Amino acid sequence: MTLRNKKIFLAASVIVPFLAYCFYYYGMMVKNAPYKFNEFQYIVFEYGNGDSLVNKYNSKTHNYQFIDGRDSLVKTTLKLTKDDLLYLHRKAADLGFWDFPAQEVNSAKRDPNVPYYVIQFNYMRKSKSVLFQANYQGNEKLIDANQRLIKEIQRVLRDAEQRNKK
Repeated sequence: MTLRNKKIFLAASVIVPFLAYCFYYYGMMVKNAPYKFNEFQYIVFEYGNGDSLVNKYNSKTHNYQFIDGRDSLVKTTLKLTKDDLLYLHRKAADLGFWDFPAQEVNSAKRDPNVPYYVIQFNYMRKSKSVLFQANYQGNEKLIDANQRLIKEIQRVLRDAEQRNKK
């Protein structure tokens, strides 16, 4: 066997199977990803002080209620566009929402003076829900990611509300 034939044999017996396995392995990972936007159904966002999560939005029912500047409860319907929902799905994925713990609170007893947030993304096969306490004493990166996702959800809701007023 010549040196050239030995190199071809080495490539065919080692490199080609390795590449085939990589394509198979990563292809299955992408195919079986648990949170795909084409399986997305709806998002639920609730927040308020203590146990009273009075401010609520559900993209499935389009029900939106919140406390306005005059401390009165406003109930309305608010429909988010598919682009809005895709943006929130991607933002959650970018911030690592799927890896957040389900409970991010300091203690089991709720403090009535501290804001709590519930963020829930629902898909056909799975759902992910996170309870976040505003003064949570945990990992700084996790707290920052939660706060950024909350601000983005509130911004998208505010923008959709402005679009509906026009």
